[in-house]
Amino acid sequence: MLNANHWCVIRALLLALSLGPCPAAVAEDARSIPVGQRQLFLDDDAIAKTENLKRTMHQPQKRGAVVRSANPTQAIQTRMAPLWDPDAKHFKLWVMSTDEPSRVSSDGLNWMAGPKPNMRIDHAVFDPLDADPTRRFKASLLNAGFAVSSDGVQWTKLDVPAVPSSDEGNLSYDPREGLFIHSVKRGGPFGRAVAIATSRDFKTWSDHGVVFHADKRDQELGVENIQARAADPTLQQTLYNAPQTRNVDVYNMGVFHYEGIYMGLPAMFHATGPVPNYPNTDGFHLIQLACSRDLKSWVRLGDRKTFLGPSRLDSGAYDLTQILPPSAPVLKDDELWFYYTGLKYRASFTYVGTYPDGQTVVMPGRDRDVGAVCLAVLRRDGFISLDAGEKPGKLLSKPFVLAGSSLHVNADATCGDVDVTVLDAANQIVAVSEPIMGDQPRAVLRWKSGNLDSLQGKSVSLQFSLRNARLYSFWSE
Repeated sequence: MLNANHWCVIRALLLALSLGPCPAAVAEDARSIPVGQRQLFLDDDAIAKTENLKRTMHQPQKRGAVVRSANPTQAIQTRMAPLWDPDAKHFKLWVMSTDEPSRVSSDGLNWMAGPKPNMRIDHAVFDPLDADPTRRFKASLLNAGFAVSSDGVQWTKLDVPAVPSSDEGNLSYDPREGLFIHSVKRGGPFGRAVAIATSRDFKTWSDHGVVFHADKRDQELGVENIQARAADPTLQQTLYNAPQTRNVDVYNMGVFHYEGIYMGLPAMFHATGPVPNYPNTDGFHLIQLACSRDLKSWVRLGDRKTFLGPSRLDSGAYDLTQILPPSAPVLKDDELWFYYTGLKYRASFTYVGTYPDGQTVVMPGRDRDVGAVCLAVLRRDGFISLDAGEKPGKLLSKPFVLAGSSLHVNADATCGDVDVTVLDAANQIVAVSEPIMGDQPRAVLRWKSGNLDSLQGKSVSLQFSLRNARLYSFWSE
């Protein structure tokens, strides 16, 4: 008589047969994946085959303003992620356009003024691996070179040439990768674009030039976005809307290394009209999501839909018009915290005058409590999920070398389940998991049949079967 374990093996075998043979996956050399590095589904890099699965991009949940200026006439901004100082045991954040440029917090939510640094710091990272304690904090001084500090207060400028930029930039660093990434604003085919320079020692920088810019598709989508905003009375309207001025370019882009891939947060600026006494254009930002394997070739995610967009007028929020991304998120437990700039208006001054077409315009005074540093929270690995409904969806991973002794999954199966089958290099079933149920950001796979005891260091593939569930990532430990 067949027991539960027998039925489990039969089900896994049927899944393998339904997916069919995968000669390419079998013939392909097994990938080497470091222990603990999560495999996301932003692209097909880890995927051999899928069936009945849908890719979904997820937006972070907004938590409102967390850092405001003590002076309401100062539109406080940031371009960086808060840095955890293990000695001081609190986060440090440097902000722009305020008399209090340094902030500290023990929990990332409640911030107070910190010591004023001896120079302007807009883009900084913390480097725990530098043997010299006077170089733990590192900063890029936009168009003015680089600086280092032991505490984030007293900074020393380095004799290192600047990476050329316009008025925007970001800096990020991942100690596991050992790579500093400096993104800067330069000119591209449709206006502003993003160039990237990298370094492994914070002394010698490789300038890769412009690697990300707007294209014709952005201009097409830009018209749709501008028209949709103009038709929505719940959104902050731009002061002027001139079709001949419409353009979409990349105002800024935070770039960071995340779980073996590079992520980009391009702020796509939608120009809507000229401003007579302002050497720029009226408009608004929409932040998209992009990824790259080499920092040079970029893929837009989510069909270029908005990853982080404006709040509604009646929300009391700051991020009504201008939204600028941080250099990277902060990892807090099973969440990614994005500290971004939110501004209520593009033009924050009073002007009465006439446009070239003869139209008289009155711009109201917009000079109080205009900007803040806002927080948005995303599930860890939650950029993109593979989703299945009532009809089961299936995924076969490409072969990889099992570096750890256990397998883990980030999945939301609140209304369904996820099953995992482990195949060896000969495509034979060697282990079948207990079903994963509930919302599990870091589920440890338990085995109904078989185990991983003899598989460590060997090539394996994983088969996932999802029903009413979302799969975000998997990894070994």
